[in-house]
Amino acid sequence: MSTTVSSQLSHGRSALRTVQVLGGGSAGSSAHVRSLASGLVARGVRVTVCAPAAADRAYDFSGAGARHVHVPRRSDPASVAALRAACADADLVHAHGLHAGMRAAMALSGRRVPFVVTWHNRSHEEGARAHLLRMLERRVAKAASVVLGASSDLVERARRSGARDARLAAVALPEVRRPAFVGEELERLRPKARAELGATDRPLLMAVGSLERHRGYDTLLDATRAWRRLDPVPLLVIAGEGPLRAELKGRIEDEELPVRLVGRRDDVGELLAAADLALLPGGGEARSVLAQEALHARVPLVAADTEGVPELVGDAAELVPHRDAEALADAVVRLLQDPQRREVLKDKGTLQAASWPSEDETVAQVLSVYDELTKPPPLP
Repeated sequence: MSTTVSSQLSHGRSALRTVQVLGGGSAGSSAHVRSLASGLVARGVRVTVCAPAAADRAYDFSGAGARHVHVPRRSDPASVAALRAACADADLVHAHGLHAGMRAAMALSGRRVPFVVTWHNRSHEEGARAHLLRMLERRVAKAASVVLGASSDLVERARRSGARDARLAAVALPEVRRPAFVGEELERLRPKARAELGATDRPLLMAVGSLERHRGYDTLLDATRAWRRLDPVPLLVIAGEGPLRAELKGRIEDEELPVRLVGRRDDVGELLAAADLALLPGGGEARSVLAQEALHARVPLVAADTEGVPELVGDAAELVPHRDAEALADAVVRLLQDPQRREVLKDKGTLQAASWPSEDETVAQVLSVYDELTKPPPLP
């Protein structure tokens, strides 16, 4: 327990009251808030999570000991008013993501409450909308007491946007997202998972993530053409849902690509652990959940060299240029034909994963920031 929080409790002062603000929430940021809420509550901090009801159903913030307040992912007056009411007695407000940060800044307007924002990823927009997002980034960065960036490039982006204080965040992969099966038990379950996906006698490639443009699935489908010449032909399985489903499905059928869309799955960890390779063809998260799950599961990873991925994986993955289908295809073919290199990547992945922060370390860093911002001023 941190010094300030334990001091508050031992002297009869009320526990630190924090509000965590989450928007629609990517898988990474939502899982992070759930983990953070659980760790903070265990250390005597009162936590309210303001998020859409669907997020609470998916991540069970209430089950972590937090109070959940339904706040839609909108910036209309009613939603901002609901958020303002939830923050009325907060000692500190912590928003996760740009849109959540913007709504929190609006709700806290005129109040002197310590305000922390964590940037988990960079927004992917073009044209006029990209200009609007840069304006929002500047407003949120300047409004925050501290901006925590999930990667070094996000920290630098926050500084360029005018942040008074920008720091690298420790963001752990929650234990619940790590592979549930290892060793002999995993080897026993692998054939069943592969048979279900139709990859009993062929290599299995896995990609996971929402079906959105910035994820790079168009590049990934382009790459599948190159490995159709292999014997047997690898099967690519994509787990996730999103607005590109119809477009991707159309391409797969029209071009007769060896690809299956399996939708959103609750057993992604088991499916990934059964794969021969994990593929991350685009951006989206500074600390990609798929990249972390793959290295923890000892599944060789081929990833686009984008955003925080090189910083996250080091030399424990095959990195290829972003939007380069030929390079992606070549890396996959090369690894499938080189079992020794795959074993090297598995071992490097295990070492790299061991270097990442734990959930306890993540909570400790966040709590130290809270303590710094909420400690009483020194006596005159």
